[in-house]
Amino acid sequence: MYDVPYHSCSLRDKTVLITGAAGFIGSNIVEYLLKYQVGKVIVLDNFLTGFESNVDVFKKFPNYQFIEGDIRDLETCKKACENVDVVCHQAAMGSVPRSIKEPFATTEHNICGFVNMVSAAHFHGVKRFVYASSSSVYGDEPNLPKIEDRIGKPLSPYAISKLSNELFAKNFGELYEMEFIGFRYFNVFGPRQSPEGAYAAVIPLFAQACLDGSPVYINGDGGQTRDFTFVENVVQINIKALFTDKPEALNQVYNVGCGGRYSVLELFEGVKKSAQTPNKKPVFRDPRTGDIRDSQADISKAERLLDYKPLFDFMEGLKITVNYFKEVAKV
Repeated sequence: MYDVPYHSCSLRDKTVLITGAAGFIGSNIVEYLLKYQVGKVIVLDNFLTGFESNVDVFKKFPNYQFIEGDIRDLETCKKACENVDVVCHQAAMGSVPRSIKEPFATTEHNICGFVNMVSAAHFHGVKRFVYASSSSVYGDEPNLPKIEDRIGKPLSPYAISKLSNELFAKNFGELYEMEFIGFRYFNVFGPRQSPEGAYAAVIPLFAQACLDGSPVYINGDGGQTRDFTFVENVVQINIKALFTDKPEALNQVYNVGCGGRYSVLELFEGVKKSAQTPNKKPVFRDPRTGDIRDSQADISKAERLLDYKPLFDFMEGLKITVNYFKEVAKV
């Protein structure tokens, strides 16, 4: 992966802080930066939803530093932001169902933690702050594809927390003259995404179940659609945002997807094909509370202002992902 460089400037004099880097998306961003010889990567994570195995491989790099800590603690955030050039904030308590069950914890991590990180960055004079929002902020807005300026009522505490991040970023950008770029991710998937736990994402769950023979559960009728986005596309746009020199690209929120739309049943068929388990049958169960029916990203704004060009379509990314889980199963 990452055979194509997504940056045009030298990274050798850059120090990048990545929060939540023991997670799936964060660890992929770390991998890219180290491959292209960034000056230094500082990682902040508390392993609440991330895994040591995702970052242990980076310990061999002299320009890698790990800080075990919690973004809910302001002093920890300040320590992590010291001598940093740019912040890439991926840390969050994810999952719509988890937020419905644990709204207080979601608020603490996703809102208070976000404000702590921005405050710490401002304290140390860090101007560029790139952060993860979510396509869940579109809520009950029915139109497709989703356009950044047209959102509805959020349907979960998770969606509310991510929308609040965008509002804080807009306000802090004006108050503190900082440079914010937020990304509304659309169903990101790929290597290192965990199938473990009650709130695991659908693609690693399907992949593992097809490979180990356990049941594949589909919530609802499987007709719900998503813009599934391979993780390297997400890494690409984060890198471009961290180092862009375009003033018009700053203090904006962008959709990050591929612009396509596939049903969960089509996803299941794709996983079966890649896993070579053609006789696998799904088990249907009740829909999840707070889920939207259909989602698709309009990515024209990201293409125009950040030169975003998704290089991996859904089926190509799915094949890479299932092959990754095959290799993991052999270990």
